[in-house]
Amino acid sequence: MPGLLLDTLRGSNTEERPIWLMRQAGRYLPEYRELRAEKGGFLALVYDTDAAAEITMQPIRRFGFDGAILFSDILIVPFAMGQDLTFVAGEGPRLSPRLVDSALSALEAVPERLTPIYDTVRKVRAQLEPSKTMLGFAGSPWTVATYMVAGQGSRDQAETRALAYRDPEGFQAIVEGITEVTVDYLTGQIEAGAEAIQLFDSWSGTLSPSQFERWVIAPNARIVKELRARHPETPIIGFPKGAGEKLPAYARESGVDAVGVDETIDPVWAARELPAGMPVQGNFDPLLVLAGGDELESEARRVLDAFADRPHVFNLGHGIGQHTPIAHVERLLSTVRAWRRT
Repeated sequence: MPGLLLDTLRGSNTEERPIWLMRQAGRYLPEYRELRAEKGGFLALVYDTDAAAEITMQPIRRFGFDGAILFSDILIVPFAMGQDLTFVAGEGPRLSPRLVDSALSALEAVPERLTPIYDTVRKVRAQLEPSKTMLGFAGSPWTVATYMVAGQGSRDQAETRALAYRDPEGFQAIVEGITEVTVDYLTGQIEAGAEAIQLFDSWSGTLSPSQFERWVIAPNARIVKELRARHPETPIIGFPKGAGEKLPAYARESGVDAVGVDETIDPVWAARELPAGMPVQGNFDPLLVLAGGDELESEARRVLDAFADRPHVFNLGHGIGQHTPIAHVERLLSTVRAWRRT
């Protein structure tokens, strides 16, 4: 029997709402910080499959979330494509050589860098109760490309956007390369035991409508089409953060089974404008979990009520913050668990 989360992603408008939180496996948990201090840096944890499986399971044991999201990083794909990947304390990830200076064809692929991730999925799946859903993920091609081109994250993705305008054919080759590896990577996760997957397009919000269509919707649609041909039973969640008014077009044209909604979008608007019956995920503000208070409960109920007439996975509008108190997460969880569709 599928659990509550998987049932919802397959289109059931359940009386109770499943809940998991983006970045739920990570640094707001004291048990994670203890393990990281013991094991070393972030990438070392990702490639220690026992540690990565343990981190994936920590929030399930503590909170009982309905989904376990794989502990990994979206930049494993460019790492497997041949870029060097490092994580600089306090500054974030770095990729080299930058594709603004170098050609994709100059990279030498290292596909075996993906193999440990599949091992982590297997180890987690073996520990999960049948009622919990194993979630795999990858970054969407646009977002991954922004890091590959610039070598690091940025607020406006200016170097990548400029390259896409200046050399659309060259940038298309980068996106197609990422897309191809991503399809194989997600296939590997599914074959290892992932029951649903999420495509993170964290930087989609800086694109114009025409560029959004070309660099977000089109490559995501190709990934969905190819994955569905291989694994038609596996739900795919698409999360184009910052899409705004372009979200309905993404939901219709990408082919995803469920769409993630960030905290900047009015849930009443999203419930009205998204395709009828399509499962949605989101869209609680992660800063409100950090702040806590009575508004945490009232806003959670507002989100739940807004999506009452369609399948809904309760989640955040983006990842949970590092300094979020455990008690606030517990209060949020109890509020969601107590809600019932009427």
